[in-house]
Amino acid sequence: MSDSIKELVKTISEQEEKCQFTSFTSEDALGLGLALLENVKPFKKSVVIDIALNGHQLFHYAMNGTSKDNDEWVRRKNNTVNRFGHSSFYIGRYIASQGKTIEEKYFVSEKDYATHGGAFPLKIKNVGVVGTITVSGLAQEDDHNLVANTILEYISKN
Repeated sequence: MSDSIKELVKTISEQEEKCQFTSFTSEDALGLGLALLENVKPFKKSVVIDIALNGHQLFHYAMNGTSKDNDEWVRRKNNTVNRFGHSSFYIGRYIASQGKTIEEKYFVSEKDYATHGGAFPLKIKNVGVVGTITVSGLAQEDDHNLVANTILEYISKN
């Protein structure tokens, strides 16, 4: 593993550790979803925002200019988080550091699993991963950082 990829994987892991909630409700999904919508504005690009708790979609917003393709990316990224308990960006960088694809490493289809950034584990302290917080429409690192930074901002205010 190159030092730069190793550092990135470590940084993403630390982000995931910091981005834990003490509880999460439908009201939190609404507040976080609206914060994501506000924080995406400087990018001047259209995104889909999706927040699910235990497979139950609590928030979903598709900006003008998005398509069913974005929903498909959300589905595939969420499958990755739900299976591995890490952000889709973490899994993608981890697998890339080994010079493999998800199909080679875990014998799962890229038709169902996306290792591009944007899906983040909805994690409750002392409980674990209970859902997903996902953005699709920006470059993968921007999708990932938008979600991570907005979660940190939201947690610090609530």
